Amino acid sequence: MNTSPKIILITGCSSGFGMLTAVHLSTKGHKVIATLRDLSKNTDLKNRAKEFNTTIDIQQLDVNKPETITTTIEYIKQKYGRIDILINNAGYSIGGFFEDLSDQDIRSIMETNFFGVQNLTRSVLPIMREQKQGKIINISSVSGLTTYPGLSGYNASKWALEAFSECLYYEVKQFGINVCLIEPGSYRTKIFEENGRYAENFNNPQSPYYQISQSLKELVMQSIKNNKRDPMAIAYLIEKLINQKNPPLRNILGINVKTIYVLRKILPFKIFSFIIESIFKNRFKNTD
Repeated sequence: MNTSPKIILITGCSSGFGMLTAVHLSTKGHKVIATLRDLSKNTDLKNRAKEFNTTIDIQQLDVNKPETITTTIEYIKQKYGRIDILINNAGYSIGGFFEDLSDQDIRSIMETNFFGVQNLTRSVLPIMREQKQGKIINISSVSGLTTYPGLSGYNASKWALEAFSECLYYEVKQFGINVCLIEPGSYRTKIFEENGRYAENFNNPQSPYYQISQSLKELVMQSIKNNKRDPMAIAYLIEKLINQKNPPLRNILGINVKTIYVLRKILPFKIFSFIIESIFKNRFKNTD
């Protein structure tokens, strides 16, 4: 275990996992550069840092805007001289069946959840190679391990992230750089509530998926409302990975997610798909 102070860059810190992780790691003595796409949304982060009597370096960074990446990376290099840990947390989910998703819906989520990760990682890797050490922690999802009806855009972005991260794991290990994935299940954070996004035609009564979409949304929101999982579990896991000398590539959190992952790997697809279809069959009936 290595608990020496680190210079840590985190994206997507206005709420959720990013905010909780930034504050938690700061209380452990690390220097955290917490970035937000929109600095006007830093209230929750500042309040939590104040609550825990810690200081965080808050900077503006939009993973879809290369100029903000360049500015922030140069700032970190000038002020701190290094980047030990990169946590690619910025991302969002979008609900909706494929035919209800516009081309822009799909391109936007891929830009943030996949290309945005690559944009920032590309800028950080030269620094880590020169240091001959570093860790890149990518926040994926159970949706990167299996698929669910009505989440094709989100599933695609996370599956792409999984493949990219696994390949990068092999490519950069020779430089002393570790790559890790975290695949959490659902937690009650703003990604489902205030920050929830839906397909362009999600609420269009003329959509052939309208009744199913509304029913699934109600089911998901009720499940999230009753969700008792503590999102701090992600912050604790990230702390553990930071302190480990050789952390594993995949880090699957929660017994339900682990069960799904094992079943997806060992069961023939025909059987696994039957299970998924059985779970959702009542919701997938055409009610026109």
